[in-house]
Amino acid sequence: MRDTLLNPYEDIPRTVVVTANDYPASSFFTAHTHRRGQFAYAASGTISMYTSQGNWVVPPTRACWIPAGVVHEMRIRGPVTMLNTFVAAEDADEKGLPDACCVMGVSPLLHNLIAEAVDLPAHYDLDGREGKIMGLLVEEIAVMPKLSLNAPLPADAALARLCRALLDQPSLQVDIDDMANALNMSRRTFTRFFRAQTGIGFAEWRQQACLLAAITRLGDGESITNVALDLGYSSPSAFTALFQRVLGAPPSRYFKDRPESH
Repeated sequence: MRDTLLNPYEDIPRTVVVTANDYPASSFFTAHTHRRGQFAYAASGTISMYTSQGNWVVPPTRACWIPAGVVHEMRIRGPVTMLNTFVAAEDADEKGLPDACCVMGVSPLLHNLIAEAVDLPAHYDLDGREGKIMGLLVEEIAVMPKLSLNAPLPADAALARLCRALLDQPSLQVDIDDMANALNMSRRTFTRFFRAQTGIGFAEWRQQACLLAAITRLGDGESITNVALDLGYSSPSAFTALFQRVLGAPPSRYFKDRPESH
């Protein structure tokens, strides 16, 4: 189903609905929520998604799962074709879909199921082939791998402001002492406080923030060298090695991978 409205599907009497939209670069959706869970697949382009709990980046051919009722914002990076699968909350729970936001991989089968589902009528036949496609689509979403493309945000307001500032301008040059001094804490106290607030250590969080920024900038066409040096890596090769270790592919190939090629 193709529609440019934000919530054209909420009252359709089907537990699974798939929509497709093309958005121009720099499109932005202010804070909103859905009664259904949203599996936002970036068929092309890059999506940034924000909630009060964190920041996620969705590269091309990956997807973001947002459970029903979660308030979120989205920013479109470059022209984006977004294929959304909206799943009723009870179906999402029954099929074991995640209960928190996350970025997920998309298998060749899932890619093809979504592409097929987009062209089905809104009131598809529940008992025929169309209903089976939708059922298998949700089953496939439930087994997709989660990807490390998130920087969790702390609940503490002062620390959250510092983290948001670092997300806006991430750099490996910002160290624990800089953050601790900004909060008038000792290094040891800050280290414990940061982990209690985010669930991870500051060095890991900073690495995630830099990788999220790198994915967005590389997706916009910036060179690996410029991105690596600007974010504070010692060399493009050091950045490439880390990128491949965390994300499973070097940056030169990451954006070229497509479900059809697996």
